[in-house]
Amino acid sequence: MTEFSFACTGVRADRYAAGPTLVFRLRVTAAGEARVHALALRCQIRIEPARRGYESAEADGLADLFGERSRWGGTLQPVQFAQVSLMVPGFTGETEADLVVPCTYDMDVAATRYLTALTGGEVPLLMLFSGTAFTGVGGFQVEPVPWDREAAFRMPVATWREMVEQHFPGCGWIRLPRDTMDALLAYRSRHALPSWEATVEDLLENSVAASPTASDPLRALTGTTGRTDP
Repeated sequence: MTEFSFACTGVRADRYAAGPTLVFRLRVTAAGEARVHALALRCQIRIEPARRGYESAEADGLADLFGERSRWGGTLQPVQFAQVSLMVPGFTGETEADLVVPCTYDMDVAATRYLTALTGGEVPLLMLFSGTAFTGVGGFQVEPVPWDREAAFRMPVATWREMVEQHFPGCGWIRLPRDTMDALLAYRSRHALPSWEATVEDLLENSVAASPTASDPLRALTGTTGRTDP
């Protein structure tokens, strides 16, 4: 069976992608200058948070994921980052290929919350490979790529931030339930507000005033008080 090894040599933000996307550069080696007709890979990427240190501000931002720093000895577990597939064209001995990884800025996703909390340095990643190899000279045979193939890589936090800024410059992103979005849209229309930013700012300004609806965001949005006047 052909012995495969993998290494990640770099990463960049894809500025031309429709959404946030990272492109990892992979080096694939087949031992003994073996002939490979094609390689169908599956790659799972995990964040290994225990493999780096954290400043106080970063620790505060990671509290919702891992708890207080005193508990990190047991809570600093790997975080799933991505799972993607890659078809590597034929080669002999060694080749390089781009692993395209679509990303999200959804703050409900653990990996995004982790990356957003970091102020600098590098992100310790572990890439786990499996798949199917089509090999052979003068014909081909089908071989599995062993499940124990992996590659460690340290991605600069700056690369992640560059990718985010390309698609969400100076902005954040939150996901809201449909009924909340409908109420927010109705509030914006009712008050003729020009943007979502103006809508949220108006709600925040009004929330500081004494109101029977202040404790209920949905009532504030829909304009109902939940009481019947005599």
